[in-house]
Formats: sequence, C-alpha cells, structure tokens
Amino acid sequence: MSLPFARVASIEDLRSLARRRVPAPFFDYLESGSFQELTLRRNRLALDRLALRQRVMVDVSSRTLASDMLGESVTMPVALAPVGLCGAVRANGEILSCRAAQLFGVPFCLSTNALLSIEDVAESVAGPFWFQLYLVRDRGFSAELIDRARKAGCTALVLTMDLHVEGTRYADVHNGLGIPPSLTARNLWSIVSHPRWALGMVRSKRWSFGNYAGRVDPAHIREMAELVKGQLDPSFDARSLEWVRKLWPGKLIVKGILDAEDARIAVDSGADALLVSNHGGRQLDSAPSTVSVLPGIVEAVGSRVEIFVDGGIRSGLDVLKFLALGARGCFIGRAYLYGLGAFGQKGVTKALEILRDELDVAMALTGTTDVRALASETVFPAAEASIDSPE
Repeated sequence: MSLPFARVASIEDLRSLARRRVPAPFFDYLESGSFQELTLRRNRLALDRLALRQRVMVDVSSRTLASDMLGESVTMPVALAPVGLCGAVRANGEILSCRAAQLFGVPFCLSTNALLSIEDVAESVAGPFWFQLYLVRDRGFSAELIDRARKAGCTALVLTMDLHVEGTRYADVHNGLGIPPSLTARNLWSIVSHPRWALGMVRSKRWSFGNYAGRVDPAHIREMAELVKGQLDPSFDARSLEWVRKLWPGKLIVKGILDAEDARIAVDSGADALLVSNHGGRQLDSAPSTVSVLPGIVEAVGSRVEIFVDGGIRSGLDVLKFLALGARGCFIGRAYLYGLGAFGQKGVTKALEILRDELDVAMALTGTTDVRALASETVFPAAEASIDSPE
C-alpha cells in the first residue's frame, strides 16, 4: 500500500513512493551510477561510517539554520543540484523544483541538459536561479548559453568540469536510454502502467532538451540526442575555465573537483566557489567518496573560496557531517528528485522540510546552536567495524 503524504517521514519514504510513480527507465536513470557503481555506494558508506559527537551539557534552546551561499541568504545551507532530464521524473519538474526551492529559501540550479530551457523556467518562477553549464565543442553555443543565463537573471553559473566523456551506466543501456532512445516493449509497458505520469507528461512544456531548441528539430529525437552527446568536449581544461570566467560576470562555481591540485588550479583560474563532486557516482567509477576528500580540499583552498559538496545525502545528519568537515553548503540531487517523483512540487518541499528538521535535531544533540559554527570535532570515524553489525 502506498504511504500517504501525511505519514512520509524520511527521504527513503519519498524514494519508495517515487519508485512506484515514475516509469522504471527514468527512475533507474536517476538512481544509477557508472560501471559497477562502486563510487555510488562509496558515497553512502563513507558518510555512514562517520560518527557524531553527542554533547548534552550545552544550552541549545536557541538554534539557527540560516546561512548564506555566495552572498545569498538561505534558510539552510542546502541547494538543489542541477539534474539532466529532471522533467522526465515529473512533467515540468524543473519549474516545480525551482518554485519549491524559492519558496523554501534555498538555491535551485538548472542543468544544461534539463528538458525545459533557461527561458522556460525564468518566465515561470518568481525569482532568480542558478544555471549549470556543460562546456561543449561549439564554443559559440557555450557563449550563447552563458549570455542567455545572464539575460535570464541567473545569479551564479555552475561549470561542470568532470564530463570530458560520459561514464558508462549499465542501467541506461539495459533500459534503452542510449542514443537513440529505444521504445522497447518493456519501456512502453512501464509508461502505460504509470498513467498519472503519462497524463502529466502530455501537459509538459517540452519533451526534449530545451536549451538546444533551434539547433535541431526537437521532434527528431535521434538527432537531438546525438547533438547533445556529440558536443561533449574532452579538451577543456584550465584555459577553458579562464575563457568562461571572462564571459560570465556573476559568481562562478566549478563542479567536479575531487583533488586538491585541481582545486588550486580552479581557484587560480577564477572560481568563486568549488563544488566537491564525483557526479553522484555517475562518471569515474572507483573515484573516492566526496566526504573523504573534502577535508583536504578545504585545507588547500578553503580560505580563498567557498566550498560546496554533494554525494549521497539522504538526511539532515549527512548535511551536518559535511558542514562540520568544512563545507559552506551542500547540494542535493536524488533526495529532492524522490520528492518530485512522489508528489511534485509539494514533494520537493517535503524533502527540504525533512532535511531541515533532521539537521535541526542533529544540531541540538551535538551541542550546536549555529549552523555556521559547526566544529570539525563534531564528526569522527566510527569505532564500530561495520554499521551493519548486530549489537
């Protein structure tokens, strides 16, 4: 039996509901990692193996979760990460997610490979949002996207640096989400068996990559998909980052940093902030977890720029662990997509409420009154050999 909205208590509850309500090919797309999914699992395991220091001899009657990210006030230091095909999880999902984020008081970042375009979202929401850029072979198109983001009022640009080539995701191959997408009998049945999702998609503003509209007929799905994948550029490096820095007048976040040396190069090339990320375990399998490399990157450049992080966040306790290790804020992806798939805009809001309430409880029980003043000694490696061991 499906859990009613009023009894949803965790991100895992939202995940279970989303699995029921989103067709399998698209749910598998958001869930999967690359190759054997070692890095995908490592993100979670590394977080779970961190213990929290409980403090009880502290007055925590007054607590604040408010902070700022790149000069923007936020109700808690969490942002909605850029997600390709967000609108395939729920019709017009980019707009619904952006509205939820803005009403809650946290940033939303739109992906280059979202179904809806920059302009689609800008004309449908009340305030500014952030935009994520994949730097492509056609530098003229990249410059055009940067200019479109500026004209739409985007206040920050997130430049993804870890997609020189696309990681192999076995689930997408199995489901036919390749190039071109395959309408297999299994996929068709999955869509037919989710009539609520299908009826919602009829009302979607778009069914293909909106930011590429005008470059190829969106009705020609094969051509559109080949254009998107064919634009991946294995040549971009620090000089490319410097080129983007010259074109973009606002705040610039460099995403995909896992190495302290790369962090220094990115900062020297003009980054205002770094997003420590392994692409949710979807690119280089066997890459380290983000929580394991975060302290070294904070030590290397944390005094010069703001450090953000993503990877495996499923609770407010995970957020607290990242913040205690030096992150200024956290980006969530799958956690909010589960809410979107389960209940649309109110599901995204529910995911944010869950994280906020859990973060607040974790702060109280670790003796923390200000989310901006978390101490590194709040987290430490768990002594237990395995978190799965029976007591």
